[in-house]
Amino acid sequence: MADRSTAVEVADEGSAPDPQQDGTPDETPTDGRHGGSADGDTPPEDTADGDPEAPAEAGSGTDEEPVEAPATEPGTDEPQAPAEAAQSAVEPPAEKTRPRAKPTAPDLHSGHRLARRYQLAECVTRVDGFSSWRAVDEKLRRAVGIHLLPADHPQARQVLAAARSAALLGDPRFVQVLDAVEEDELVYVIHEWLPDALSLADLLASGPMEPHETYQMAAQVSQGMAAAHREGLAHLRLDPGAVLRTSSGQYRIRGLAVAAALRGLRADRPQRQDTEAIGALIYACLTQRWPYEDDAHGLSGLPKGVGLVAPDQLRAGVHRGLSDVAMRALVNDGATASREEPPCTTPEELAKAIAGVPRIRPPEHPKPVYRQPAFHQPPQPPANATFYAAPKAVPAPPPALPGRTGSVLKWAVSALLIVAIGLGSWQLADALKSRENSAPTPTPTPTAKPHSAPPPPAPLAIVAAKSFDPQGDDRVESPKLVGNAYDKDPATYWQTMSYTRTDLGGLKDGVGLVLDLGADHRVTSVTVDLGGDGTDVELLAAPAGTGAEPTELSGFSKVASGSGGSRVTLKPASPVTTRYVVVWLTKLPPIPNGDFRGKISEISVIG
Repeated sequence: MADRSTAVEVADEGSAPDPQQDGTPDETPTDGRHGGSADGDTPPEDTADGDPEAPAEAGSGTDEEPVEAPATEPGTDEPQAPAEAAQSAVEPPAEKTRPRAKPTAPDLHSGHRLARRYQLAECVTRVDGFSSWRAVDEKLRRAVGIHLLPADHPQARQVLAAARSAALLGDPRFVQVLDAVEEDELVYVIHEWLPDALSLADLLASGPMEPHETYQMAAQVSQGMAAAHREGLAHLRLDPGAVLRTSSGQYRIRGLAVAAALRGLRADRPQRQDTEAIGALIYACLTQRWPYEDDAHGLSGLPKGVGLVAPDQLRAGVHRGLSDVAMRALVNDGATASREEPPCTTPEELAKAIAGVPRIRPPEHPKPVYRQPAFHQPPQPPANATFYAAPKAVPAPPPALPGRTGSVLKWAVSALLIVAIGLGSWQLADALKSRENSAPTPTPTPTAKPHSAPPPPAPLAIVAAKSFDPQGDDRVESPKLVGNAYDKDPATYWQTMSYTRTDLGGLKDGVGLVLDLGADHRVTSVTVDLGGDGTDVELLAAPAGTGAEPTELSGFSKVASGSGGSRVTLKPASPVTTRYVVVWLTKLPPIPNGDFRGKISEISVIG
């Protein structure tokens, strides 16, 4: 296994690579397994021996006698010596012995505009005759990434072809190529820029990853590369810097086909090479070590002369199922160090092996421990503090008007109060007597209104609908096909993307459609026409009075569920009043190629 270390691409640059760029400067050449051959990096020197147009030596290949006319030195009338004349006749000019210069990256600067739309902001890579930039799309007001190289670069044609092929894939698990243009003697490729994403190299800098997170990375990357190879696309530079994790926890692969084309990399067995690269990523996530002897990507290599050691033997606490999968991908000429399992030679086989690992639950975070606050003694006064004596109590004033005068005044106030109470009682009695003599007014008796019966069930109009994918990175799924789900035409349908497992590949809880009824309505049932047996579907509803469409799953509550293959009617236990309902697919039926995909051809809402 010692010779496998040559398959590692090492970035000797001191600073960490930007998570959006497709490579780092000063990269070492790679062999045929981890990068193929780099065409055009070292062009051959144009020497006299290799130039077909170089003059032949005098007298070689012919029987003719050499010309005896003396050669003259330029600028003089003296003839040259015969030996000097023969030597000057066969030696090419000095300029032809110089090697052809390597192409240089375009000399651009921050603030330069391309196509009157993209403004360059920051150069993140400048190597091998091309440069990579962070730029701003002034038309859509968003950040983008740009690869720039001169039109006469040896790899310009391959880069354009690779970028246009990658743009047609349209898989959300890859960083999307937005445009590939050649103009003004420049070739540039525009791709997505994910400002909130972190590369796998950055994540591994703090230590190994949890088994659940490693499983998610392995499943998403292997499924994405399997889909790419089905379309004839390979990566060939799949390393920790090429895998990004977004803030939503989804993994994205950048540089599909383009990163290899920029450096002229090719491989005889591209599927095998990408599979081994994914195995190396799983190994690094489990152990924080690179599975070869040389250090690479900020990770330490394995000990010299030991060979390939299984992750669960290198570090304690490693998940055994993931360790076996990593070893099945890291094969050597058909042999494997895993436990009686065949090697995985394609991303498709690796994705199925990962899907066979028992589901790994996310780690449970410990509950916060609340401690009783410590009792703090009041601060002691300083030693030199000055104390003031409390003021003396003020004696109470003597009672007012002491003696006979005060007694007379109290009797007078009491007499006045008795008189006031008597007058008030007399007036109250007179008012009650006058009210009794007046005729009582009859009070009308309220009549009970008859209870109105609920309106009969009737179809409700669907004002608008959208695809609902809150756990996806772009939060939509097949948005252009949404109208087919309620156009009254059973022949048209909305469908999900394909997944490798019936539970949406273990990536999401579900996907579906959110229906806008225009206003709050009483909903009694929803009928859904599905496209295959084995589909599980749920009915979700937003609370009554919701004015804006919820964008998260927490904004809806489950009111009904069902399963079937052709038509399923979802009836809530009691009628619900809502404006927004969601038809939510949680289990998808199989399709002929072995994947799983859900379909909805028609939806009707009854209220």
